[in-house]
Amino acid sequence: MQKFANYSELDSFRKGLSGISSALERRILVSMGTCGIAAGTAPILEAIEKEVKTKSLEGKVEIVQTGCMGLCHSEPSIEVFDCASKSSVFFGNVKPENAEAIVLKGVKAAGLEKIDRTWHYPEDEGFMPDKLQAKLVLRNCGRIDPERIEDYIRADGYKALSDTLQSRKPEDILDIITKSGLRGRGGGGFPTGKKWSFAASQKSDVKYIICNADEGDPGAFMDRAVLEGDPHSVLEAMAIAAYATGATNGVIYVRAEYPLAVKRLLIAISQASEAGLLGRNILGSKFSFEIELKYGAGAFVCGEETALIHSVEGLRGEPSFKPPFPAVSGLWKKPTVVNNVETFANVCAIIRNGADWFRKIGTEKAPGTKVFALAGKISKVGLIEVPMGIKLKEIIYTLGNGCKNGKKFKAVQTGGPSGGCLTSDRLDTPIEYESLIALGSMMGSGGMIVMDEDDCMVNVAKFFLEFTLDESCGRCTPCRIGNKRLHEMLSDICSGKADVSILTKMKTLSEVIKDTALCGLGQTSPNPVLSTLSNYHDEYLAHINEKRCPAGVCVKLLSFEINDKCVGCTMCARHCPVSCISGERKQKHVIDQSKCIKCGVCHETCKFHAIDKR
Repeated sequence: MQKFANYSELDSFRKGLSGISSALERRILVSMGTCGIAAGTAPILEAIEKEVKTKSLEGKVEIVQTGCMGLCHSEPSIEVFDCASKSSVFFGNVKPENAEAIVLKGVKAAGLEKIDRTWHYPEDEGFMPDKLQAKLVLRNCGRIDPERIEDYIRADGYKALSDTLQSRKPEDILDIITKSGLRGRGGGGFPTGKKWSFAASQKSDVKYIICNADEGDPGAFMDRAVLEGDPHSVLEAMAIAAYATGATNGVIYVRAEYPLAVKRLLIAISQASEAGLLGRNILGSKFSFEIELKYGAGAFVCGEETALIHSVEGLRGEPSFKPPFPAVSGLWKKPTVVNNVETFANVCAIIRNGADWFRKIGTEKAPGTKVFALAGKISKVGLIEVPMGIKLKEIIYTLGNGCKNGKKFKAVQTGGPSGGCLTSDRLDTPIEYESLIALGSMMGSGGMIVMDEDDCMVNVAKFFLEFTLDESCGRCTPCRIGNKRLHEMLSDICSGKADVSILTKMKTLSEVIKDTALCGLGQTSPNPVLSTLSNYHDEYLAHINEKRCPAGVCVKLLSFEINDKCVGCTMCARHCPVSCISGERKQKHVIDQSKCIKCGVCHETCKFHAIDKR
């Protein structure tokens, strides 16, 4: 890779790349993110490469290893782009034996499951209301090879940085980001321009830019997808933030559990440094900026910016009191900007297209898009990117295709383990920071977990509180002790040991924790409890008053009884792990309730529906 000494060399290189692909007939894009690899894309890629070589189609068919396309529900997935017609077709659940059809027939490949494209790219086409998804953050994910800087440059990569260094002052960048209305996508929604301006106003010889890639919400994989599919967009954005604020050093705090993201980040940093796009005197300017990686050990609390900073410094990952905020006194007591991956991934498009362009997408209070990891009991699991203001029901029923196996929708939780659970009558709620908070939930970093009729909401609240207990740093009493008491109360309810007075105690304690906990983790940890208490009150009462779990989940409230359909086949008795079922062959059997461990094996193995779960 050549080193670009100035802006014109980079522009000339980009123009040269645009003309190289003129002889191509088609491009085959293969999803090689973590989910694609796990689903078996590697042997498919190998088979396609073999077909291209066997048929002597090198130079006519280009194979591109991309990051995640967001189509997790249909992995392995492939896009075939016909260069003549400029049309694409997406195929899902591809197998190695489909390689020949894909290579020879292209977009007309027979016998493959086609996937409807539900998104557009606002940068290319403008905002189109008939498309529910608008890929801005994910604009390059699934379209370029993340391990080739040439692919990123061809897709206007490093153009925003080049234009910034060539013709803009730091205050111009601050003005654009502020006017765009971009808010932090890590959970709190703090205005990005205001945060950068705070740091820029500080007088210091050293300042830092930190990318928070410590994604820890259960079921969340948005940041991982960006880092795996478009790492250079984060590097470029961090450099622009550094120029705007006067920083010279950058840190990406990434989870060590993301090996593919780490690998591609290291490749990207090396390539950008070799090309003169990171390091000393970038593109011949007086601006210098370097980036290093720091690995997180999987502590959820390190997603909080002050805890993250302490971890980078080699200290215990505990949050600290604010003020001072990191923008004033952060890493090594120096002014520090901390934004998450998704926030940075918006920056380059905003700089290239302007604040007004960005504000056309989304809502007045929340411009732009939001990436969600749609998970749980949903038919189409995957990554989606939607304009702010879209309604929850459009995400769940149109993009997610409703619950799996025709089950009835019961709840959706936004905001990860600190978010609230919303009922079906809340599905007209628009995706905005304030609207979700008003309902006892939150935007969070972008996890969205769907639950169906088989989920017990009391048990769900207990599950998320268990996660918070495990991940709490333990520094403040409300989080350390208060959440422990809340968990004990939920355990008593799920075990049939509580009376109705416990509900008032839980509500009071939850509100005290929210008001007095030190950091965002503790302050939001009671949200699942409060939201389920409010929205699923009858389910709590059934557990307490009737000693019954309506969803049949809480084991200590379950009982299995053999009904009159029993034909005495002995299948249940033979499979029972504790031998608590007795009876003669061809006679109705009986379960000894004193020995039954409520495992449900008998219920699962009976072919005659002769065992009732109550």
